[in-house]
Amino acid sequence: MDSMIIAAARLLATGDLLGALKRVALRNDAPALALRGIAMAQLGDLVRAKALLKTAARAFGPKEPVARARCIVAEAEIALVSRDLAWPSKTLAAAREVLETHGDSLNAAHARHLEARRLLLIGYLDEAERLLAGVDPTPFPPPLRASHELVVGGIAIRRLRTSAARAALKRADAAARDAGIPALRAEVESLSEVLNTPAARLIGSGGERLLLLEEVEAVLASGTLVVDACRYVVRDGDVLVSLTTRPVLFALARVLAENWPRDVSRNALVARAFRAKNADESHRARLRVEAGRLRGELHRIADIKATRDGFMLAPRRAGDVVILAPPVEEQHGEILAFLADGEAWSSSALAIAIGASARTVQRALDTLAAAEKVRSFGQGPARRWTIPSLPGFPSTLLLPGPLPND
Repeated sequence: MDSMIIAAARLLATGDLLGALKRVALRNDAPALALRGIAMAQLGDLVRAKALLKTAARAFGPKEPVARARCIVAEAEIALVSRDLAWPSKTLAAAREVLETHGDSLNAAHARHLEARRLLLIGYLDEAERLLAGVDPTPFPPPLRASHELVVGGIAIRRLRTSAARAALKRADAAARDAGIPALRAEVESLSEVLNTPAARLIGSGGERLLLLEEVEAVLASGTLVVDACRYVVRDGDVLVSLTTRPVLFALARVLAENWPRDVSRNALVARAFRAKNADESHRARLRVEAGRLRGELHRIADIKATRDGFMLAPRRAGDVVILAPPVEEQHGEILAFLADGEAWSSSALAIAIGASARTVQRALDTLAAAEKVRSFGQGPARRWTIPSLPGFPSTLLLPGPLPND
């Protein structure tokens, strides 16, 4: 690389985007195009950044595999930030292998973190953990060390390991301060705030109250029978029964838990589970069938007993029954939760993250838009959905690689 490219790369690494652009703005060689793409990405013009990086990758050609791989990694980060979850993850994995083969350990580690962040975003926690297994972030530069700890902290939060999450985020904050990149510090602070924000409501015989994430962790470890309306499961200690695909059964379990230790009348169960205003004999027959199915699902942790007026929940071991519900329950709350990260999502990306059909998600978005809870911009495949939040391009791209004499 010539002196101007090296100077631009140094400025880009320290966050001086305009200074970097001044040195490469009028150049069309491959390294300059790549650096301009990174700068435009961090300035928020993701469309222009993606085009520049594609052009740079073509300009490098097959004789420069490392430079092309770095462009692919940069493009993958743009895809992640713009929530283009359909971007081919195998392409990123192949680029990482090229970088590892040629000894570019820093960019290879950055590619690994991007893969893990994508997996974390769509809920593949085991795969994300396997990607990071055995990775020692100690020799990484501060920005990459912060990125590593952010992924570790994010996995710990999703696993409800709050102590591990706090430790990882503390290390991420220290690394972000060393890096001196405001957007990176903002990302760490944003994720840290999750630990200090109500994560669920506890509903039980003692009333209702909001819980922080560490309090949720304590409830799940307390030996109480928990009907989890956040994940649609019923659990007693280590025994977990998923009712994600059985909404009627979960509705019955929740109504029974809400009234425990009392029984619930058949009419009330029919109204809540089947949404029928008047229970007739066909509803009662269906209720008997569904109660039997629920009894079969929960047989290890609870029984569903018939009473004179209806049914009641009878835990086998637990001495108490509670419900964990989202802090605010409303229609399409899962979509709003994803949009709350402040990024612009496409309906197809939301469908991948939630595990629903694109058409189902689109109908939900139209409903939320009519209620003015979300907003969109763009047309056709470029249409994106957001709710008000903090903007920002959180992490740095390491495309230039180690510089001479560093």
